[in-house]
Amino acid sequence: MTNRQHKIGSGFGAWSTAEEVLAGLDLTGRTALVTGGYSGLGLEITRALAGAGARVVVGARRPDAAGAALRDVPRAEVGPLDLMDQADVRRFSGDLLEKGRAIDVVIANAGVMACPETRVGPGWEAHFALHLGHHALVNHLRPVLAAGGARVVAVSSSGHFLSGMRWDDVHFRRGYDGWLAYAQAKTAAALFAVHLDRLGAAAGVHAYAVHPGSILTPLQRHVPLEEQVALGWITPDGTPPAGFKTPQQGAATATWAATSPLLDDHGGAYCQDCDVAEPATTDDMLVGGVKPWAVDPDEAARLWKLSGELTGVDAFS
Repeated sequence: MTNRQHKIGSGFGAWSTAEEVLAGLDLTGRTALVTGGYSGLGLEITRALAGAGARVVVGARRPDAAGAALRDVPRAEVGPLDLMDQADVRRFSGDLLEKGRAIDVVIANAGVMACPETRVGPGWEAHFALHLGHHALVNHLRPVLAAGGARVVAVSSSGHFLSGMRWDDVHFRRGYDGWLAYAQAKTAAALFAVHLDRLGAAAGVHAYAVHPGSILTPLQRHVPLEEQVALGWITPDGTPPAGFKTPQQGAATATWAATSPLLDDHGGAYCQDCDVAEPATTDDMLVGGVKPWAVDPDEAARLWKLSGELTGVDAFS
C-alpha cells in the first residue's frame, strides 16, 4: 500500500527491548531468516525470535563464529552466506529452496559501516554489494516466502540522512568516501522495502525498513576510537552517551516490524522506536525520522530495476 509516514501508536517506544516486544507472542512453527544474526543487533534479534518459539536460520559470513555465538540459542541454525558473493547467495538460497520450508520472516540485518574501500565481484563497492546481496536473496527465496503473511525487514539507519542514491556513481568509482557509501546503502535498504512491498503485497509479502537507533556494536569496528569520541558516540570515560540504546533495545524495532499486526496496513513504511517514523524535520540523526529520498516510490522503482539488472534476478516484477 501507499507509504504513510505517521506514528500509529504501538504501545512500545525507544527503550523497549526485543524481548518485551515479543512478550506473549508464540512463534512456534514459524521460520525466520536473519542475515548476520550472530553479532550485535543481529544476535539480539535471533535470541528474541528464538525465545518466542521461532526457528531461526542465520546466514553467516563467518559460520564458525556464528556457531559459537549461537551455541546456547534454541532453534537457531547457521548457514554459510557471503552476501557480497552472488554465487554464494544463489547457493545458500538454493539450499533453502531444496528444503522446501516456508519462510515467514526475512530480516536483512547484515551490514558494514564506513569500511575501507573494498571491491567485490565485478568491481562493486562493498556497502552497495550488500544491498545487492539482500535484493538477490529475497528474490531467489520468493517461492518459499509464506503466502499471505511473509514479512521482509530491511535494517536501515538514520545514516541515510547523509546521502540519497548517487545514480551517476553508485559504486564510487570516481572517489571513495566510506561514510557516503554507508549512507547510500542505508537509503537503498529503505527504498528496497518500499518497492518490494509494492510488488509483493498482492502475494502477501510485506516489507518494512527500520532504524534501530544509536547503539554501539561491532558494526563500528572500522571507525577509529578517537573518531567515535569526536562524533559523540563514546564519552571520554568510554561509555555510550545519553540517548544511545542497548543492543537489546536496538533489536526491538526490527522484531516489532517482523511481527506486529499493527503494520498490516502500513507496508513499505520506515520505522523507528517500535513505531512508524515521522518525516524528518531536522538533520539531527539522534532524533531521526525519515528523509523524503528514502521513501520516494520513483527512486525505489529505479533502484529495484538497477538491482535486478546487476544481479540478474527479479522474481517479483
